Amino acid sequence: MRHVDLDLFAAAQAGDRAALEQLLADLQPDIRRYARFQCYASSSIEDVVQEALIVVYRRVGDVRSPAALGAWLVRVVARLCALPMLMFMRSVEELKTIEDSTRFAQVPVSELRIDIARALASLPDNYRRIIVLRDLEELTMREISARLSMSVEAAKSLLRRARAAARQQLTMGAV
Repeated sequence: MRHVDLDLFAAAQAGDRAALEQLLADLQPDIRRYARFQCYASSSIEDVVQEALIVVYRRVGDVRSPAALGAWLVRVVARLCALPMLMFMRSVEELKTIEDSTRFAQVPVSELRIDIARALASLPDNYRRIIVLRDLEELTMREISARLSMSVEAAKSLLRRARAAARQQLTMGAV
């Protein structure tokens, strides 16, 4: 991350609108670079950049020092990049037990996002790819089968196995 001017940072934290606008403009290239490195889908990079700038705008007063700003921004961007991964949960089959449901309900959303990212990262490439295609890119099963050069039935079967493996990672390992 480039050097942040101490006076500009202090003025932005104090609520100086012009300083905050300048800080946001100065941070945007770094945020975009972090997003390009951390986000799986290149189509979400601009959204992540905009959301990260909003977070900076709202929470710059919470940052301890300009030296901590870079690490804080990396964490913010990482979490924002993980948000779309939560979308795959909406189509995962029902959790098998009430115990699993209760456990997920008690996990803070920020931790759940990280757990989901880790669960997806631990899956074999073919499982991770089909989950991303279906639940993040929202392709139809026909589009997925064409892209993966397999029948629609084979793609559906692969998706069921991939979701089961993701669910197992979440219920046994990550959470």
